[in-house]
Amino acid sequence: MDLATKLSFDSRHLRVYEDGRVERLFGTETTPLGFDAATGPGVTSKDVVLDGTTGVFVRLYIPDLLGSDSPRKKLPILVYFHGGGLVVESASSPTYHRYLNSLVSKAGVLAMSVNYRLAPEHPLPAAYEDSWTALTWAASRDDPWLSEHGDAGRMFLAGDSGGANIVHNMAIMAGTRDVLPSGAPLEGAIVLHPMFGGKEPIDGEVMYMREIMAKLWPLICPVNAEGLDDPRLNPMARGAPSLQKLACRKLLVCSAELDYARPRAAAYYEAVKASGWRGTVEWLESVGEEHVFFINKPECDESMKLMDRVVHFLAGN
Repeated sequence: MDLATKLSFDSRHLRVYEDGRVERLFGTETTPLGFDAATGPGVTSKDVVLDGTTGVFVRLYIPDLLGSDSPRKKLPILVYFHGGGLVVESASSPTYHRYLNSLVSKAGVLAMSVNYRLAPEHPLPAAYEDSWTALTWAASRDDPWLSEHGDAGRMFLAGDSGGANIVHNMAIMAGTRDVLPSGAPLEGAIVLHPMFGGKEPIDGEVMYMREIMAKLWPLICPVNAEGLDDPRLNPMARGAPSLQKLACRKLLVCSAELDYARPRAAAYYEAVKASGWRGTVEWLESVGEEHVFFINKPECDESMKLMDRVVHFLAGN
């Protein structure tokens, strides 16, 4: 069998061939930006390219609240990192575009969804570097929407699955690097169904997912000595940065009863609680649902309960 047809990784979402060719079977569809009238008062979106060389861009969302007669107020800024295991999906996918429109409308925030580079063509740390670039750009408010309507004193991070992994790593980076522009604080972080891993199994962990991660992580991060105990994948690994370094003031960790990633999410929540971190950490578990169900079933009861909790968290409740 020649290298053009021999697979080095095969899943229902991604195929990687021995000759380096990548075939994505999921998450390649895109949707245009613009005004979405279906979400209450409406939400407008636009794309801003942050790096012309890499093609990294963000999709900004702003609620249509600015034409009202009430005094204009600055809106919290939410930086969102899409899911997809760091290998599929994009900020312009229909599912994430729909989710961000809905979240922005309900929460009354100014959001930006980060289109970071994907592995395996761009292995780590590319996604983290792109995400840090986007975060610092948001904190600098170097865009009319951000400068006129965004409150840099109320910045939040959120993401699901692989994007939730990025949320954790951005919060750690913000706590260990120089402060963000203008000293902008991170008010909170929302970790939705996070993609974590580790060499040693933990109670309740699904074996087939461990096997998939053992094959996927070397594609995402081929140059690392720790394997599945890379601190970026396993925040509780020996040598990982202290969880006390999380830069946000409060943290919401979410999972679902039938989520294959639930055991690692719960372990992360417990580790943050026990770490001596000075912030406030909360846990939410959706009943009877699976991994990132809220992205694919936004109208179901548990999705609406999760949305309400996220909205309240962003509002400071």
